[in-house]
Amino acid sequence: MTVRSAPRGPRAAATATDRLDWRRIAYVTLASRALDDAEEEVNRHKATAPRDHLVLYQFSARGHDMAQAILGAMLTGRRDAAGAYYRSRPLLLSLGLSIEDAHASPLGRSGGFSGGRDIGVVCNLPRAEGCVVLPMSGDVGSQFTPAAGWAQAITYHRDVLADDAWKDSIAVALGGDGSVATNGFWSSLTMATTLKLPILFYIEDNGLGISVKGGMQTPGGNIARNLAGFANLLVRDGDGTNPSETAALLGECVGHVRGGSGPALVRLTVPRLSSHSGPDNQKGYRTDAEIAADAARDPLPRLKDYLVPSVLSPRDWTGIEEAVARDVTAGIVAARARPHPDPAGVGRFVRAEPVRAGDSAAMGGVPSAMLDALPSTTAAAADGPMVRFAEAIRRTLRHELSVNPRVVAFGEDVGVKGGVHLVTEGLQKAFGEARVFDTSLSEEGIIGRAVGMAIGGLMPVAEIQFRKYADPAHEQLNNCGTMRWRTNNRFAAPVVVRLPGGFGKDVGDPWHSLSSEVTWAHALGWQVVMPSNAADAVGLLRSAMRSSNPTIYFEHRSLLMTSDGSARYPGDDYVVPIGEAAVLREGTDLTLVTWGAMVHRCVEAAASFGSRVELIDLRTVVPWDKARVLASVEKTGRCLVVHEDTITAGFGAEIAATLVEEMFWRLDAPVARLCVNDVPMPYDPALLDAVVPGVARIAERIGELLDA
Repeated sequence: MTVRSAPRGPRAAATATDRLDWRRIAYVTLASRALDDAEEEVNRHKATAPRDHLVLYQFSARGHDMAQAILGAMLTGRRDAAGAYYRSRPLLLSLGLSIEDAHASPLGRSGGFSGGRDIGVVCNLPRAEGCVVLPMSGDVGSQFTPAAGWAQAITYHRDVLADDAWKDSIAVALGGDGSVATNGFWSSLTMATTLKLPILFYIEDNGLGISVKGGMQTPGGNIARNLAGFANLLVRDGDGTNPSETAALLGECVGHVRGGSGPALVRLTVPRLSSHSGPDNQKGYRTDAEIAADAARDPLPRLKDYLVPSVLSPRDWTGIEEAVARDVTAGIVAARARPHPDPAGVGRFVRAEPVRAGDSAAMGGVPSAMLDALPSTTAAAADGPMVRFAEAIRRTLRHELSVNPRVVAFGEDVGVKGGVHLVTEGLQKAFGEARVFDTSLSEEGIIGRAVGMAIGGLMPVAEIQFRKYADPAHEQLNNCGTMRWRTNNRFAAPVVVRLPGGFGKDVGDPWHSLSSEVTWAHALGWQVVMPSNAADAVGLLRSAMRSSNPTIYFEHRSLLMTSDGSARYPGDDYVVPIGEAAVLREGTDLTLVTWGAMVHRCVEAAASFGSRVELIDLRTVVPWDKARVLASVEKTGRCLVVHEDTITAGFGAEIAATLVEEMFWRLDAPVARLCVNDVPMPYDPALLDAVVPGVARIAERIGELLDA
C-alpha cells in the first residue's frame, strides 16, 4: 500500500470546500482555542484565582483543533461513533457539545460528561441520532478496540439484522502518535483489516508522548509509512495544519470507509502548542527553538488565510470571532455557576438501579423491552435430562442465540473448533460466522470489541480461554465495569465474559488453573458468578445474558472436564437470580460457605456430620448473599469458609470480616477459612493435592470447629 498525501491543486481543494461548512469549522476551532486560553490563564494564576475556577487536570487541544473540527464536520452518519482521547474536545464541540458542558466538566461541576466523577477531558456524548462519542478512558490506547467493536456492530446491524439506520455509518478511532505503541491500537488494527471493518484510524502526530520523542514510540517516527504494507488498509499521510490538505485527506478516507471499501488510517502532523498538561512544563525537555518552530505551525492563522477572503469576508471572520467570544464568556459563567455534585449521590450507578425521577437512561445493551419479552422462570423443570456442566452452558447459549437475535458469541477458537473446552461446539454451524466467531489472539481486543458492541445495542458473550489470560485485558475489563458510574449513567456495556479457570481433572499449573475470583470482586461494577452445577450454570448464564450489568461468568475447569457438576437440565426459560445463594443442606451447629468446584468436596465432607452442618453454595461472589449467610451463622454460631483462591485477601476474608463485624456476639468460635496457602497452582497431582483443600482436610476442619 502506497502512502501518499492528499492530491494538491484547486480541484481537490474545491471538492473538499464544497462539502464542508467552513463557517462552522472556524467557529469550533476558535471556540476550542478560547476555552483552552481561559483554562490555561486561570491555571497560570492559580495562586490568586478563585479555587472554584481552577481546572485541576487541564489538557489543551491547541494545535490539534482545526483538523478535528474538519473531521467532525464529516461525521454525519446516523450511527457514526468516535472513540476519542483526552485532546478530543474540539471534535465534541463540532458534534454539538455545548460550551457550558465543555467547561463545566473540567471544573467538576454537576451535569456534563460525568457529574464530577471523572477527569473533565475524559469525555463522552450519547446521541439517539448522529455521531456518538464512546466513553473515553484515562489509559492511553484503550479507545481503539471499543471503536472497532462499534464498527463490527455496524456491520451486524446492517447485514444480520437488516437495519437500514446503520447503513453507510462508520467508526472513527482518534489517537495521538504515542498511542500507536499500545496493545489496543495493534489489536484494533488487526480486527479492522482482517474483517474489513468500517473504521477510520485518525492519528494526530505532534511528535511527542509527553516528553518522549516520536522515534521512541514508532520506528522512524511515522506510523503511516510503517503501515504501508498492511493489507486491506488505505493509508494517508499529511499536514494537519493545512486546511485544504486536511480536508482532502479526510474526505478521501471517510469516503473510502463509508463507501464499504474497508478501513483507512490517516496520520496528520500537528503542533503541540502548549505543555502536555497543566502541571507539565515542556521547557524542561524541549528547546526554545523547538517550541518556536511549533508555534510557527499554528493551524489557526492558516485557517484564516485559507478562508479569508476566498470563502469568508473579513467581516464574516470578525463576526465569528465576536460570536465565539460572547458564547465562550457566557458558557464559562454558566459553568462556574453550576453547583458542585451532591456527595450523597456518589455511590449511585456502580451498577444498574431502578429508575428514579430525573434519571437519564444509559446508552448500551439490548433494549429492555426486548429482554422483558423473553419468558423466564425460577422453577426448574423436574424431568429434564441429566446434562454435564459444559453441555448445560452450550444448551443455554444455543437457546439464547435462537430467541435473541442480538446475541453474539466469540473468542479464540470459539467458532470452528467450538472452544478449547468444546462448550461452543456446533454453535457456529447452527448460527453462522456472523454470530459465533473466532478472534485473533488478543484478550484486549476480545473485551474491547465486546464493550463497543454492547454500547451498540448487542449482547456480546466473550470467552477468555483461561482466567490467567484475562490479565492483558485488565484495562478494558476495569473500564467496562466502571463505565456506568463514571459517565453518571449515560453509558453502560452489559457484556458477559466467560472465564474458565481453576484446577483441572487431577492437574493444575500456574497459567491455566488460576482462580483469583477476588480480582473481579475488586473490579467495581461487575457481577461475578461461579456456578457449581449444570442447573445453576443454566440459570446464572441466562440471568447474566439478560442483565443490565456486565458479568464475569466463571466456569470451573474441573466441572468442565468431569461429571461432578452434572444435574437435570432445568429448562430453556430457567433463571437463577444473581446474588442469591443456595442452601444445599440445613444444619444446626456450623455454617459451611463455599462456591464453585469446592462445593462438591464440601458436600462430601459435610455428609459425615449429619444435621450439624448447614452448607451454603454462594453461587454469586458479587453481589454475595450476605443476608442468607448472616441468618445461617446467627442460627449456628460457627462458620467455615472454603474456597480455592489464596487465603491472603481472598474473598473468604471479606465474608469473615463481615461476620466478625456484624455477628461477633453470636459467634461460638472464631470464623475460619480453608483455602490455598498463598502459592501458585502446581502441576504435579501430588503437589496439587497438597495445595487445594480436599475432602479429608475440610472434614477435619469442620470437626475442629464443632469441638471448639
